[in-house]
Amino acid sequence: MAQMNHPAPVEVTYKNMRFLNPTNATLNKKEDIHVLDWPSDDGAPPSNQTVDDWLSLVTINFHEDPGCCIAVHCVAGLGRGPVLVALALIEGGMKYEDAVQLIRQKQRGAFNSKQLLYLEKYHPKMRLRFKNSNGHRNNCCFQYNWGA
Repeated sequence: MAQMNHPAPVEVTYKNMRFLNPTNATLNKKEDIHVLDWPSDDGAPPSNQTVDDWLSLVTINFHEDPGCCIAVHCVAGLGRGPVLVALALIEGGMKYEDAVQLIRQKQRGAFNSKQLLYLEKYHPKMRLRFKNSNGHRNNCCFQYNWGA
């Protein structure tokens, strides 16, 4: 069986948001993580249900534990996980092109053509922008660990 070439761990930060794409080796060394499995076809964009679940989860975790990091992990580390991170960045106010560029600067080879087209056509609902006590919108940081 051919061995897959997994990328090194990558951290993507934007304003006060932090996302980590761990490797299988580093993922197994973490303690007290909550893992959710949202299966999707390799190379395909996420389902609407996965997007809703992901954005609901990060919204809830932002309110419970601001200032933390989300670990997002998929089998190959180049498509499904980075798409979820890009969606969170887009929902937080970043343009899709900037989200793709930021992730690709950190993780060469991230996204395939189907995923890029999906992100280009994605219409954010600004679900990850929150108002602070002064009524101003804040960008957010989430804690979530995702495994596949």
